[in-house]
Amino acid sequence: MAGTASKHIDMTTGSLWRNIPLFAFPVAATSILEQLSNLIATVIIGNFSGDQGTLAMAAVGSNVPLTSLMLNLFIGMSLGSNVVIANAIGRNDQNMVKRAVHTSILMALVGFVVIALGEIFAEPMLAALNVPAETMPLASLYLRVFLLSMPSILLYNFEAAIFRSVGITRMPLQALAVSTVLNIGLDLIFVPVLHWGVTGVAIATAIAYTVSAATLFVHLLKTDSVVRVTPRDLGLDPVALKRIVKIGLPAGIQSAVFAVANIIIQSAINSLGTEVMAASSAAMSLEYVCYNLLNSFSQACTTFVGQNHGARQIDRCTKTLKVCLIEGGIVALTTIIVIVGLGREILSLFNSDPNIVSIGYIRVCSIFPAYAFSMFYENMSGYLRGFGISLMPALITMICVCGIRFYWVFCVFPHFRTFANIMMVYPISLGTTAFFMVVAVLLCHPARTYHTAQAKATAR
Repeated sequence: MAGTASKHIDMTTGSLWRNIPLFAFPVAATSILEQLSNLIATVIIGNFSGDQGTLAMAAVGSNVPLTSLMLNLFIGMSLGSNVVIANAIGRNDQNMVKRAVHTSILMALVGFVVIALGEIFAEPMLAALNVPAETMPLASLYLRVFLLSMPSILLYNFEAAIFRSVGITRMPLQALAVSTVLNIGLDLIFVPVLHWGVTGVAIATAIAYTVSAATLFVHLLKTDSVVRVTPRDLGLDPVALKRIVKIGLPAGIQSAVFAVANIIIQSAINSLGTEVMAASSAAMSLEYVCYNLLNSFSQACTTFVGQNHGARQIDRCTKTLKVCLIEGGIVALTTIIVIVGLGREILSLFNSDPNIVSIGYIRVCSIFPAYAFSMFYENMSGYLRGFGISLMPALITMICVCGIRFYWVFCVFPHFRTFANIMMVYPISLGTTAFFMVVAVLLCHPARTYHTAQAKATAR
């Protein structure tokens, strides 16, 4: 991969209106491909499992909140790597870049701890979600096999964060594109041909992620960029680790809170029966794909602000936020119109049962318009993380998202036990979070704080 360094996006110079989409869309495509395997797996499970189709879909769907909780927590840590490396690049601190890169690679080993804990607590966790007895055996089997892919998933995401910190976004996309094609091919062999069902889907995921992680690792060994990996330098640097954890852990908690809240909501959904579970699962797969498209601008905001903060170009940090909000808003509006307009037709691809399509469309109409709020506060949160302010966004998300959804499930839903009622909590919680995230940005005002500090230093 010689010449990779020449293909990176220069975040500290040039047009932000041009460079941010160049960064965001490959990131979005990468995230969408990550979810595409699950989406296609749901389609294959629903259409090629015979009489077990609805039950298998419910088994896969019931695991989504749990797998999202684990993935979001540790992928948030990769955002810490992104910020630390990007900031060091902006300061031209190549020593810190090197230490942070090699520390990030080894942090993926946490995945083996997740495997051990997950294998022990798989059934208790699913039972806490009120997974019906007829679904439990398949759901438990899927989770246990899926967990085997955790180290590869974490390694891939840390590697992708390393590349993105230096403005290289196509390489993670290319690696994942190859593994996604492999995943789909294996799904089509394992489910319709070999009849391995949910086990086959989980095995295909593990193999595909191992391939993508190995591909990126080879490229990191060969790149001529500053983020090149040298095997003899692999180790946990205390300073780099502390900085990554300081930013990444709150970011991970912020992401994981969504998963925790969704676990609570999934528990309520599961109590409504297998048919509602299957319908929600189909809509959820579509939802995750589209959310990642909108969230890519938040990742762009974090990385661009991180580099420009390191380079002391604070005005460019502020402009980055404005550009991300405008361009992200356009993408959000377009996505909402398309998905809501074609929602029924898309859902019918997962399961042709008219009742399941109708129930799933309730979720689409409730959640997708609320993505306007989500896009807004995710960019605000990304802006703060780029300055190294990660705890406040995490706390706001925890209180507004988790708090409201807990209250709704335990206090409102018991009196109005319908799928439409439980879906109403999404726009309410996302709108509230967006409001308080604006307040947080105004209170912190990192750009003004930086200029004030510089003025005081100059006066001395």
